[in-house]
Amino acid sequence: MIEPTKLILFMGVSWVLIVAPGPDMLYVISRGMTQGRRAGMLSAVGVICGILVHTTAAAFGLSLILQTSALAFLVVKYLGAAYLIYLGIKTWREKSTFSLQNSSLDVSFQRVFWQGVLSNVFNPKIAIFFLAFLPQFVDKGSGHIPLQMVTLGLTFACFGLCFLLVIGYSSGTIGGWLVSQPRYAQFLQRLAAGILLGLGIRLALTERH
Repeated sequence: MIEPTKLILFMGVSWVLIVAPGPDMLYVISRGMTQGRRAGMLSAVGVICGILVHTTAAAFGLSLILQTSALAFLVVKYLGAAYLIYLGIKTWREKSTFSLQNSSLDVSFQRVFWQGVLSNVFNPKIAIFFLAFLPQFVDKGSGHIPLQMVTLGLTFACFGLCFLLVIGYSSGTIGGWLVSQPRYAQFLQRLAAGILLGLGIRLALTERH
């Protein structure tokens, strides 16, 4: 249903965005370092559950809006493109590579999980990101656009879950290594920034079919 070349490109872009240090990785590592591996892995699952909410909403809500209104298409397109370009510029200019706050606060495992979920579900920036990100890899000629977007969203979530579970399990070792290797974090930030800029420009040039 999805063109193999688009799917391969999507996988590559997804992995770069996933492994680049960001708020989700920081949250998982911080929980793992302060409360142990179980807390780190639970926080990873919570984060991905929140992402699934956004991918589902993007798949069904966006496809319905774009199929019924040319104006809505233009608004979503340019807002999404502007936001991706903004993220790219912001990520490129960030000089604080990777820092962790070692909090000794004791939080229940249930709360660790739900904090991961809610921090994503109620973050409008993540919703806008998926609204702008997923449609660029959909094969519009094949139809079943919501199903394609759900497939892409699940793929992204599976990759993210695998990576963050490893991060949560090895949070102490990985967290310490990232702090001591600022060039690695900066390289990933610059790479992710370039991809976000490219996606933003590509979205701005997309035509409605």
